[in-house]
Amino acid sequence: MEALEPVLVIGAGKMGGAILSAWLESDVLVHDWLDGEDEQDVPGGLGGLDPGSVFVEDPGATEDIIDLLAKFDIHPKPRHDLPRPPGLVMLAVKPQVMEPVLVDLAKRIGPSTLVYSIAAGKTLDDLAKHLPEGTAIVRAMPNTPVMVGAGVTALISNEHVSETQRLGLERLVAGTGQVVWLDDESQMDAVTAVSGSGPAYVYYLTECLAAAGQKQGLPEKIAMQLARATVSGAGAMMDAFMTDASELRQNVTSKGGTTAAALEVLMADDGLAQLMENAIAAATRRSKELSG
Repeated sequence: MEALEPVLVIGAGKMGGAILSAWLESDVLVHDWLDGEDEQDVPGGLGGLDPGSVFVEDPGATEDIIDLLAKFDIHPKPRHDLPRPPGLVMLAVKPQVMEPVLVDLAKRIGPSTLVYSIAAGKTLDDLAKHLPEGTAIVRAMPNTPVMVGAGVTALISNEHVSETQRLGLERLVAGTGQVVWLDDESQMDAVTAVSGSGPAYVYYLTECLAAAGQKQGLPEKIAMQLARATVSGAGAMMDAFMTDASELRQNVTSKGGTTAAALEVLMADDGLAQLMENAIAAATRRSKELSG
């Protein structure tokens, strides 16, 4: 991790704060990509990230983030004087304030700095035009389950990111969940539609499942408890068994049974598959519009 230190975090809101929390507090199984060895425990944080090398700039940090950082003797400030140019900068500010942040940052980074942006809609070119030529940049699309270490983050890098930077960043990001590297930045719009916005679809599915249960006579509280436990439990099984979702579905579908009766409705031509296709297409279009 030394190559990524010191780490400068600009913006510690909900998402930025959640990611930083995972970087500071989590121990993860890190695969030794360099020599192909088996996974191994790396104690003391994610791959050896030193809390003493972390600097946070966010004058509006929330109280819970301030309390978290205080555990590691980190104090958010409007601007830090770093001992040397940062190895890694995480940009977690709103897209509409990104330009002045980048203009200021350009004066403070060095040739070995990796800039990591989680700002939605800001492309690699958007970021690069305000930074020194040759700056290594990675754009990310995390989703909200990173807050509980169960997220998935899609990454795309420019040509200036070294293999050492790539591996070091991947180790850090793995502390918040799964990591996917994209081949083409144009795929980021579909990622936004599927995984970025996807948790909302699952929450709405839970709402609908509970509401349908109520209509069949279940008390509201019990219907919601059943729906929540069912959705989270099914997700846990997919994660634990790593079996294709279609196979898991078939495993709980008895011919002529209750599940089959429900799936006959959901899998109709105008059923869930078509609705989801329409929803993902709409979200993808909107992501492209927001990206300009």
